[in-house]
Amino acid sequence: MNQEILNFAPQRLWQHFEALNAIPRASKNEAQVIDFIKNFGIGLGLETTIDQVGNVLIRKPATAGYEDRAGVILQGHLDMVHQKNSDKQFDFASQGIESYVEDGWLKAHGTTLGADNGIGVASIMAVLSATDLKHGPLEALFTIDEETGMTGAFALEPGFLQGKILLNTDTEDEGELCIGCAGGIDTNVSLEYQPVPSGSKRSAFQIAVTGLRGGHSGCDIHLGRGNANKIINRLLWDAFRAYEIEIATVDGGGLRNAIPRESFATITVPNYHLATWQEAVTGQFLQIKAELEVAEPGLSLTIEPAEFPLQVIDPATQVNLLNAIYAAPCGVIRMSDSIPGLVETSTNLARVLAKEGLVSIQFLTRSSVDSAKLDLAKQVQALFELAGGQAVHEGSYPGWRPNQDSKILAEMRQLYEELFHVAPQVNAVHAGLECGIIGRHYPQLDMISFGPTIKNPHSPDEKCDIASVEKYWKFLVATLAFVRKGVRPSPARA
Repeated sequence: MNQEILNFAPQRLWQHFEALNAIPRASKNEAQVIDFIKNFGIGLGLETTIDQVGNVLIRKPATAGYEDRAGVILQGHLDMVHQKNSDKQFDFASQGIESYVEDGWLKAHGTTLGADNGIGVASIMAVLSATDLKHGPLEALFTIDEETGMTGAFALEPGFLQGKILLNTDTEDEGELCIGCAGGIDTNVSLEYQPVPSGSKRSAFQIAVTGLRGGHSGCDIHLGRGNANKIINRLLWDAFRAYEIEIATVDGGGLRNAIPRESFATITVPNYHLATWQEAVTGQFLQIKAELEVAEPGLSLTIEPAEFPLQVIDPATQVNLLNAIYAAPCGVIRMSDSIPGLVETSTNLARVLAKEGLVSIQFLTRSSVDSAKLDLAKQVQALFELAGGQAVHEGSYPGWRPNQDSKILAEMRQLYEELFHVAPQVNAVHAGLECGIIGRHYPQLDMISFGPTIKNPHSPDEKCDIASVEKYWKFLVATLAFVRKGVRPSPARA
């Protein structure tokens, strides 16, 4: 446990965050954190319910005198992205996150921090455990599996929630009120191949592309960061044509919603090319590094001797695979016409794994326009079918359409200006939020998403701006105390 952050303001929030970060909570493996939140609610003497998939709902009565306020639902997701650097020895199933403070930011040693969405969850816990806040009837909804399918939000049943306003705590720029998000769809490609014996008079090497920043495949996709799967394929594509390499294995990327930071390939090279091939690949890599010198200053290439593989990918499949990955769309495809600066449509080539007769490739496509989302997913499907593969689309979830006439938006905009003497930004995000799905179940809900500043989520470079957490908390507390039909509490009292 990091004792230093236990003294940060607001203390109650940070204490809950540290307790939460001691618990494994990978998507689809949330049993421990579900029990933790259930016991937390029961321990407070509050009505606590778990639905059929593991979503936890805790109800807290209104403060005396606030019983007539509209019911508010505070919502966050329990799971976090488990990512670590390849050289970090860490077991997410048994170890707590190792956080530290640097230059006003909270970070983690070689792993994701869990601020996404752990800070939001901790803030909701702090509201539930507080005895000194003013608020109307509250419901705290803790959903499961947001990061790999949003299955918790999808499984919500009618009547489970009673509130009229939903405050989602899962956006990552303090001072921004989010009123819309992109939808998404997974495309899983499979390409079978016939393993064939490696050629004779060859040497084996492992190529490793590492050191990229990675990040959230929605929020960070516009930053021009490198994709390790695309970079290593670019090197292999040329090396195959010029130096007759054979590919034995490829292992690149990790989670579908993270921009790939690392990719590895085991290859064989004819011995008569040994004097020239490595220099040529290194030269090509330096060109790529120069292209990305601002976005990816840590980009690195290593080429090391490897154990000689007995089998490699058959030549026809190798050609098809290299061509298809090279041609595959990746990154920003279209910007929004209605919201300046917002990405409308993108796709992330998240994962490539080739071994033992099967290539598995995973894309996550996002768009605020459903027809564009499906069209791009079909482009990926068509490309890999031409290469002899099969593609299956799954996990499609809707976007959240902005409502500029939202009453809670108007209230929160005015309140933010009163508190901080500056207007908040009102925006939509190119990321998946559960608001779109929850809104399908409960169309009457008035929804806003907001949170503190978190950078590089979904990567080991994830960090949280400590000062922004206190500001977010002050805004959250003041929002809960608002009086829709009368005079709002002054900033001094909030």
